[in-house]
Amino acid sequence: MYAHSTRSHIPQPPHSAGTPYKGLRAAIDPNQMPSPIDTIEADREKWEDQSYMTLPGAHPPLSTTDFVAIDQGNSSPRFVRMSTWNVPSTSRLASECEIPIAAVIQPFADQDPREEPIPLVETGPAGPPRCASCRAYINPWCTWVAGGSRWKCNLCSHETEVAPEYFCNLDANLLRLDHLQRPELNKGTVDFAVSEEYWAPHPPPSIRPLYNAVVPQPTSGVRKPVPMNYVFAFDVSQEAVRSGFLKTACAVLLEALFGDGESVPSCFPQTSRIAIMAFDRTLQFYNLSSEIVGQPPMLVVPDVEDVFLPSPAGLFVNVEESRNAIVDLLTTLPLRHEHTFETESAFGSALSACLAALAGRGGQVVTFVATLPTLGVGALQPIVDEASLYGTEKEKTLFVPRDDTWKDIGEQCASEGVGVSMFLGMGRPIDIGSIGVVSTISGGELYFHPKFDPIRDGVVLSSQIKRLVSRTTAYSCSMRIRTPNGLRVSNQLGNFYESPAADLEFGTMDADKAISVAFEHTRTLDDRQYAFIQAALLYTTVTGERRVRTFNVALRVVTLAGNVFQYADMDATVSYLLREAISKMPSQRISQIHEDLTEKCALILYAYRKFCAASAAPTQLILPEAFRTLPLYILGMMKTKPLKGRNVTADVRNFYAHRLMSLSARSIMFHLYPRMLAVHDLNDEIALPDANGKIDLPSLMRDSHLFMEGHGVYLIDNEDMMILWIGGSVSPQVLKDLVDIDDIMQVNPHILYLPVLQTRLSTQVHNILAHRFRQRGYVPKFMVARQNLDAAEIEFSDMLVEDQNNAAMSYLDYLCLIHKQIHTALTTGASISSGHGGFRSMPW
Repeated sequence: MYAHSTRSHIPQPPHSAGTPYKGLRAAIDPNQMPSPIDTIEADREKWEDQSYMTLPGAHPPLSTTDFVAIDQGNSSPRFVRMSTWNVPSTSRLASECEIPIAAVIQPFADQDPREEPIPLVETGPAGPPRCASCRAYINPWCTWVAGGSRWKCNLCSHETEVAPEYFCNLDANLLRLDHLQRPELNKGTVDFAVSEEYWAPHPPPSIRPLYNAVVPQPTSGVRKPVPMNYVFAFDVSQEAVRSGFLKTACAVLLEALFGDGESVPSCFPQTSRIAIMAFDRTLQFYNLSSEIVGQPPMLVVPDVEDVFLPSPAGLFVNVEESRNAIVDLLTTLPLRHEHTFETESAFGSALSACLAALAGRGGQVVTFVATLPTLGVGALQPIVDEASLYGTEKEKTLFVPRDDTWKDIGEQCASEGVGVSMFLGMGRPIDIGSIGVVSTISGGELYFHPKFDPIRDGVVLSSQIKRLVSRTTAYSCSMRIRTPNGLRVSNQLGNFYESPAADLEFGTMDADKAISVAFEHTRTLDDRQYAFIQAALLYTTVTGERRVRTFNVALRVVTLAGNVFQYADMDATVSYLLREAISKMPSQRISQIHEDLTEKCALILYAYRKFCAASAAPTQLILPEAFRTLPLYILGMMKTKPLKGRNVTADVRNFYAHRLMSLSARSIMFHLYPRMLAVHDLNDEIALPDANGKIDLPSLMRDSHLFMEGHGVYLIDNEDMMILWIGGSVSPQVLKDLVDIDDIMQVNPHILYLPVLQTRLSTQVHNILAHRFRQRGYVPKFMVARQNLDAAEIEFSDMLVEDQNNAAMSYLDYLCLIHKQIHTALTTGASISSGHGGFRSMPW
């Protein structure tokens, strides 16, 4: 559909400088390079009209494909995605293949509307049946023995007595007679409703308490689950008021809580209660009780070093019952502080107060911050000249908290079942490396709006808050991964608090969050049996119900490297390698992380070459089918904001590091290799509903200026930002159909979204954007870049991963580098891994 000739391509747009290839290399046609687009499009076509059956032995769809999964006892790859669906039988085979044995787990991933919802199993006071030895939950892969009076655990092989109320006779196939009526014996993913035994415990008293409890808090026993409470905390310092951040935040929160009365409905959970507080150099609480007439009374805590909750009365209220008080407060809050002279903020103390308010009940804190916290708990001073630290040993200090108090706040929030999300609308550096760790540890989210502009950022902020309060969210979460005899968990990566017992604790967990888990061998696995992995998440729903969600995966065990590579999954492998690289930022220099990534890429491809294609000539580059484009995604990692070379501010690095540590596999793939669409080249039928109302989406194109034309219009989207690039010689008719202006010089580069026009092209583009919104639930930032005219063109050009930019090589050069390493290893026997004689000592 697209012209793929590279003869008439545009010159490379303005971009941040890249790195040239050192030495000589053969001239290669860019069209011959392995392209992720071919793989993505082929997979999309394959699963368009068929469902994926989850039994072991089939290739699952890619994370970038919209598929329908039918749960047959294995969890859908939407929830659990393995780096290889064939596990090596020995640690030696695993190390020879070099593919990390890892899983990406996304417990609350949004399902396709055509899929069956996750079944809820009521288990009564006894709770779900569990193995008496390893405490695994009953699942479809367990077997029944002794006439159904005992069941054999698929993980540890222990036989557990069946409770009398759960007993059922077996049929001739040794299956229970009620097998089909019990979802936990059929489905890989189920929810168990659980009893008081599973309620969240009260945490023990902290060594360094962050607040003074006016009412003594229980330090033992369990807390009764209640509907999730929210605390919204507003920075009312001069910076927040002057930039319009406070006014915009209040307005978008009002819309999320109550809708606008016409087209936008309320998206706030009806059972939840909210509290609102404000902070500058003092802490301000509001009594929102429905009995109070007029403005809500304000209670001020002036001592930010000694935080306490002045009064619990009227603090948490039902949104509908106290509607007038909430509307009154959010409408007048920006006006009350309009002429403030307070330039300092006690954000750490405000978080301690939020924790005090939610202690003993759990919930979610949503804060709006604009000023570096220089007072109270965890006070920080501005960083002096961070640019001088890059490239030195002190570079690592930019990626750790400067005050351990922030870590304490995060850990105490996680143990109290409180998640902290922050909207950052600052004008100056705010040290995300310190304050952001609270969200990282507690399972919350960061939203980054530097140099906040109400007009530019208001639409995105509104979309983010609506997604935050409307997506599937749980609180007081605890997760454990159980493995069979022969495997153990070696590493767990993501945004959570790892307790001393190795459980993962999340203050809150939501639909957009994922974690990565790596496994290693403890002994040889039997290749005549499956290897099983079970993840169990204990959580409280928004409506206050305590549940356990279990995920079960059965994996084939193989003894040949070719079988491991045949069923490898690049999406899960890339997600794990990216998280592992980011987790090294506090301990390794970025240049060293780059070398590690290149080495890992070369080792995986060399292993395939050595064990699966040894007969081919060393000069030939042979890539495994699953990892054809692995070098491109590894290169994409080096070009991401947290890991790219040269100067990127610490706040930007830390924000994107936090974000990428919790993204789903799908979002990571689209972030590393952004989706680019040739808008001017859409045919007349694409992206328009057919007779059945179904819409076919257009093919994407490769991220390189070599495939772009001067008369083209291109839309690129990396999940955070969408940029519309308009070529200098664009057809006036295309512009007219798209933005209702036919002269490129008259196009407003500051438009926030594309106008809705009654033209075919406009309808097609809006249908594509509507589909993407449905997939992710929020609107990314939108910018326009006209060729050689607008500053946004640099951002656009830096998203063209295949070009030479972002202090890294072009895809073509990088693939040649990888090939050179593999060729040298094959012909000279040199080691690819680091150390004496390794490639790090080579001139390139």
